[in-house]
Amino acid sequence: MKRLMLLTGMFLLWAAKLKAQSPADSTAIAAILQEEATSWNSGDADTYSKHFAENGTFTNIRGMFFTGHRPFLDRHKEIFKGMFHKTVLQQELASFRFLSPDVALVETLTRVSGLSQNNLPPGMHVDAQGRLHTRLLQVFQKQAGNWKVITYHNVDIKPGVPVPALR
Repeated sequence: MKRLMLLTGMFLLWAAKLKAQSPADSTAIAAILQEEATSWNSGDADTYSKHFAENGTFTNIRGMFFTGHRPFLDRHKEIFKGMFHKTVLQQELASFRFLSPDVALVETLTRVSGLSQNNLPPGMHVDAQGRLHTRLLQVFQKQAGNWKVITYHNVDIKPGVPVPALR
């Protein structure tokens, strides 16, 4: 009996995972990632923030924590006018998995180029070419049929830590 329950539970988990990995959902999340890079590169905070959930949480590379869509948008408006003005963001998928049909974990390796060495805050590290490298973890949740970022956690890669090459 226990074995039957275990096998049934394993099958249900497997079935849920297959359902969650629909090509349409994967494609929708990939399109959001592409839109993030495109809107970052044009300094468009409104578009960059449009998939961020109303009650989402955001931790930036300096460890500052914010809750809500408005603070996420406001912070990106500020940085696109400041230290990240006219920078170029590249993202490469490091991992992507569905936890359920409506929740996905997405980690990207990011590289931001075009930073001014004179405009860096204390503690921000760039490589010899002036590029910032980070690992960005985003948790996506399907809300009313649309994928939203409910958690955005960005960590800069410190000096001495190997930086994976972007393709």
